[in-house]
Amino acid sequence: MSVKRKRNLSATIALLPTWFAAVVVFIGTMAWSIRLSFTNSTLFPSSTYVGFAQYSKLFASAKWLASLQNVLIFGVLYVAGCLVLGFLLAAAIDRKIRFESALRTIFLYPYAMSFVVTGLIWQWMLNPTLGIQASVRSLGWESFALDWVVNRDMAIYALVLAGVWQGAGLVMVIALAGIRGIEAEQWKAARIDGIPVWRIYVSIILPQLGPALAAAGMLLAMGVIKTYDIVVAMTNGGPGNATEVPAKFIMDNLFGRQNLGLATAGATVLVLGVVIAVAPFRYAMHMRNQAKGGAR
Repeated sequence: MSVKRKRNLSATIALLPTWFAAVVVFIGTMAWSIRLSFTNSTLFPSSTYVGFAQYSKLFASAKWLASLQNVLIFGVLYVAGCLVLGFLLAAAIDRKIRFESALRTIFLYPYAMSFVVTGLIWQWMLNPTLGIQASVRSLGWESFALDWVVNRDMAIYALVLAGVWQGAGLVMVIALAGIRGIEAEQWKAARIDGIPVWRIYVSIILPQLGPALAAAGMLLAMGVIKTYDIVVAMTNGGPGNATEVPAKFIMDNLFGRQNLGLATAGATVLVLGVVIAVAPFRYAMHMRNQAKGGAR
């Protein structure tokens, strides 16, 4: 046996546990969950098939429909806010400002926190009786109001605010790495032509960061679909259904109402959401690689 074949065989053997875990643990449990979504399972799994009855019940639920609307609003604003703020932070730090290392650490630190910690911090800050509102009113501004977490119309935006505070640091790091990788000659040429700094970032730098920002956006979008911790920590889905999200709906039906069939139906819809979120990015990357290969 050649040395190359021996190395390939060794690599294959080393990867067998990973492949086993991927096939059995991930794909196997996913298939099992999809199967249960077509049964009348409640507290325990059942083999009685009911077709699409669980899905009909799912999309007839006002709470589920509200959760889809909420996660869409949260997702669009959260991803857009993180991308914009992260790019602005990266552009600011790229100007070789003082204390650059300290500022990078400060802006990235929230991302190191769990969503539970982030939710608790912002739940306290936006609590009208304990947080910012109470502090400002104690200084004499009695009309000041910042009660987003208990306001049905503003609660979802409180989640967006907390999420952007945590996630913008990730985009900043990715964008800053991309900016630092751009050739210095482009900067010199732009300065010689007298192009304003803001125009350089918008017209020259930003287009070249497309793949990096797309990757960051995909990571953020994947996090949106499974949003749960921050909602429970900040609002627990309230007021009413104002901040209900699909993951919380699934967990409530799985553990609170012992409705395994409905919970797995919701989980299956979320899996399809992940596929829909990832597929365009993967297709764009495939076409980009093909274009590069054709150019060669």
